Amino acid sequence: MEEDKIINQLKEKFGEKILDAKIQRARRVVITINRDDIYEVCKYLYENGYEYLSCISAVDYEDRFESVYHIFNAKTRVLVQIKAIIPKDDPKIKSVYSIWKAADWFEREAYDMMGIVYEGHPDLRRILLPHDFKGFPLRKDFKLTPAQWFEKKG
Repeated sequence: MEEDKIINQLKEKFGEKILDAKIQRARRVVITINRDDIYEVCKYLYENGYEYLSCISAVDYEDRFESVYHIFNAKTRVLVQIKAIIPKDDPKIKSVYSIWKAADWFEREAYDMMGIVYEGHPDLRRILLPHDFKGFPLRKDFKLTPAQWFEKKG
C-alpha cells in the first residue's frame, strides 16, 4: 500500500522528528512535525515525487499554531498533509517558497490573517488587508473594533 510506504520512508529518514504519522483514509497520509523540520521534510517529499503543493493554511489552537501543508504526488495519487507545530510565543517557521513557488501566496495569506512569519519568504507582506491594518483577524484572541475598518467622521 502506497500510504504505508511513504510513512515508513519518512520514519526511516527522519526518525523521531516524525511526531505522529497515520493514514487518514485511502490515498491520504497525515504527519505531525515540529516547525524546525518543515523545510527538510518538504524537500525530501519534493525529491520523491511530491511535486504539487496545493495548499498551506494556518490553525490557531489554544496552546499553539499549526501551519498545514497539502502536498500531492500525481504518480501515486497520494496526498501528504503535514501539520507543523509552531509555538504561540514565537510564530515563525521556515518558508518553503524555494521548493514550491506556489507557497508564495499561501504563506502571505497565513501571515496576513494569522501573523505567522515564514522566514526566508522573498516578499512577506499583507495580501488581503491594508498594509497598515493592526492585528491578525483569524486569531482567536483578535478583537475587531470599528476604527480598524472605518475612518471616524468628525
